[in-house]
Amino acid sequence: MGRKKVTVIGAGNVGATTAQRLAEKDFCDVVLVDIVEGMPQGKALDLMQSGPVYGYDSKVTGTNGYEDTAGSDIIVITSGLARKPGMSRDDLLKVNAGIVKDVTLKSIARSPGAMIIVVSNPLDAMTYVAHKHSRLPANKVMGMAGILDSARFRAFLAMELGVSVRDITAFVLGGHGDTMVPSTKYTTVAGIPVEELIPRDRLAQIVERTAKGGAEIVSLLKTGSAYYAPSAATVQMCESIVLDKKMILPCAVLSQGRYDGCDGLFVGLPAKLGANGVEEVVRFPLSGTEAEALKRSAAAVRELCEAVDRLGF
Repeated sequence: MGRKKVTVIGAGNVGATTAQRLAEKDFCDVVLVDIVEGMPQGKALDLMQSGPVYGYDSKVTGTNGYEDTAGSDIIVITSGLARKPGMSRDDLLKVNAGIVKDVTLKSIARSPGAMIIVVSNPLDAMTYVAHKHSRLPANKVMGMAGILDSARFRAFLAMELGVSVRDITAFVLGGHGDTMVPSTKYTTVAGIPVEELIPRDRLAQIVERTAKGGAEIVSLLKTGSAYYAPSAATVQMCESIVLDKKMILPCAVLSQGRYDGCDGLFVGLPAKLGANGVEEVVRFPLSGTEAEALKRSAAAVRELCEAVDRLGF
């Protein structure tokens, strides 16, 4: 059988930190791909030399080509431009659609049985691009966004209430961007609905901060975007698939008849991830306002996907 193999395309902050976290989990070997000569090789060597100290036996390979990626079980796509201050996610669309199409075709040609996890922005549209060009069944293509957005929501709630993040369960649905839908109905603290613990106006402020969580970090860093939490979220998806954990996680997955207004789109929904990829899209009965917000979010995603088609990607 051998160890599972995860390829991470893009060895910038998100990709390299994803490779580090995967290596430290010790359940797969990692291939790090980047077009910059020497950079993925250097980072891979550095990670291999961390193994004796940290105690993992994961093999990490750095490469500028795709030969070493052959036979991957999962392909994580992080490549593309990061958002710069003042840049909308839509500005990224044209550049990143071209990059995601290119790396999808190159990687899937050598690993036709792989699953794809997309991390590049604008997330929902880039997941659509990867699905379109990989020609994989929908259960094998997904985007990482909801776990990250939910983690931000949980972190802010833990700060507000002074409790452990482990006691907070939260789901953020919809598109990854300003139209995301943090579901306060299904957000609980040790089983207690958050709506009973935080006044409505204050909760609305926390929801707003969650929706703008990425932009807040971009404005603070000034020269890049978040990568610690995005990589942690990506690795949780890999873990649920490789170890067949069947965690129910909010991910950008193809909606087919489970949520009104979302059909035919890759949009953030609760999904059960296991050895077969997206094994089920879990149906949550949403409140009226949440259902409407999800429809609006889906409409924004549909616009982006139509723009991708119009641009010829």
